[in-house]
Amino acid sequence: MREEYGKLRELIARMGSLAEEMIQGAITSLVEGDIDLARSIIEKDETMDRLDVEVDELCLKILALYEPKAVDLRYVVTALRIINDLERIGDHCVNICEEVVEISKLPRIKPYIDLPRMAEHTRGMLRDAVEAYFSRDISLAVDVMKRDNFVDDLNNQVIRELLTYLVEDLKKTKVAISLMFISNNFERIADHATNIAELVYFMVRGKIVRHSIWEKEEGEEDTRD
Repeated sequence: MREEYGKLRELIARMGSLAEEMIQGAITSLVEGDIDLARSIIEKDETMDRLDVEVDELCLKILALYEPKAVDLRYVVTALRIINDLERIGDHCVNICEEVVEISKLPRIKPYIDLPRMAEHTRGMLRDAVEAYFSRDISLAVDVMKRDNFVDDLNNQVIRELLTYLVEDLKKTKVAISLMFISNNFERIADHATNIAELVYFMVRGKIVRHSIWEKEEGEEDTRD
């Protein structure tokens, strides 16, 4: 079973690294107006989908052959759910890049300041959430959950600002709506990173946390199976 666990860690690490790469590529393609980069990120989604299937099959194999118990079972079940979030992050990056291609020939309506901040923050959340899974680090997982509010606030700020552009000049409608869509996709990426952190909490403590319930748990002693 040790060999299968090692392979599982390797595949999830690859998915996490690819998701980070796609996030970075998505925001870089937007800021630099790089259509070729946007299209290359879209193509990477096939690799993400393939890894998703490979992890799924490996987890089912582990469950069928070894019937893991307790924390080992939660480790495998968590992996099955984490890959869904990672695959969806890839999809959101594709959504962003498709919008980049659409608006690439249109004039910019504003400097890109908050969107890169959102991208960097969500990428950091994802990196730490995956690391929390590998290290079974509850403190890091809870920290990721807390940081989601910052992305939510940035998204709301971006949307409010873009709405003012719509009111001032209807010619900016297409770009403004696309940027709103892009902002919402970054916000959803942060949500998926938060989901992964919540899954880590479940894996280590065997408790399901949703909707900031973790705030009530912070005072508890960190017990591990």
